[in-house]
Amino acid sequence: MTTNNQADIDSAKSLSHAEQIQLKDLERAKSLKQKSEPLVSHIYTADPSAHVFDGKIYIYPSHDVESEMIINDDGDHFAMNDYHVLSLDPEDFSATDHGVSLSIADVPWADKQMWAPDAAHKDGTYYFYFPARDKDGIFRIGVASGTSPTGPFTAEENYIQGTFSIDPAVYEDDDGSYYLYFGGLWGGQLQNWYDGKFNKEDKYPADNEAALPAKMAKLSSNMLELAEEPKDIIVIDENGDSITVGDNNRRFFEGPWVHKYNGVYYFSYSTGDTHKIAYATGSSPYGPFTYQGVILNPVLGWTNHHSITCYEGKWYLFYHDSSLSGGQTHLRCVKMTELIHDENGKIETVDAYD
Repeated sequence: MTTNNQADIDSAKSLSHAEQIQLKDLERAKSLKQKSEPLVSHIYTADPSAHVFDGKIYIYPSHDVESEMIINDDGDHFAMNDYHVLSLDPEDFSATDHGVSLSIADVPWADKQMWAPDAAHKDGTYYFYFPARDKDGIFRIGVASGTSPTGPFTAEENYIQGTFSIDPAVYEDDDGSYYLYFGGLWGGQLQNWYDGKFNKEDKYPADNEAALPAKMAKLSSNMLELAEEPKDIIVIDENGDSITVGDNNRRFFEGPWVHKYNGVYYFSYSTGDTHKIAYATGSSPYGPFTYQGVILNPVLGWTNHHSITCYEGKWYLFYHDSSLSGGQTHLRCVKMTELIHDENGKIETVDAYD
């Protein structure tokens, strides 16, 4: 005879990792004391990519919505179908929602799941980069453009050839070159591209082998194409060895981002199932990058996703959690806090809660 306690244990074992985390978070949300308030509370937002354009901070988040999909480790419950753009008042950092800038209905090649986006500016045109599943269920990265940082943006007829997976991030270097970084595991499908084409079967290296890397490529001058084949972004340890699959406190999972401080390139990312934002440093936008530490400790919610930008001499970290929804993992809110580089260039770890 199965006891009630045993039944509870068996039930918990049958839950996905995402469901297990949400059960804990729904309870944990009741007692957490936030250090930062949501930038907007009238809609749910996540995955904030922040940039300074024309002397103002603009934030390009994903737009979380209620979903009837089952919560699972592939992220099917993240069913976003459009994007909003936020801007911050230079005086008090209060946020303005500029409304829908791009919708799934306006993207000819896309079918569903408009996940974490990013944006860039060049020669008077604003470019908006976003992932979505195509008609075959494969994540690709598309690009749209417009004349205003708030949109609306007009999408290209097809996705960027040579791209796949999720979480595009664009870095503009000092010489005017632009680089596109992308990639994410599990629902992000990076593990399905092990032989250069999409495979339905997931394939991961062994725990003692090098972790699956993020991808990057220089963008062409028109900002609509890759100028080269995607390359691996390798994160190494203090001995020069690649971070391994089993080292899930340090290995790349999703959410790549690049910024430069005092001539050093900082590659930061989410560790996924260990829920940290980690970073590594290097001397080139191509890497390799040497692991340095944690930028942001785990937040309320199953995911952790960030961006970093400098405004009027201060650096800021943008991130999300699930505090606005009381711990529902697919209904998140974007936040910001100051980011400190110490005298040696090390980033001080941020805790989101007291």
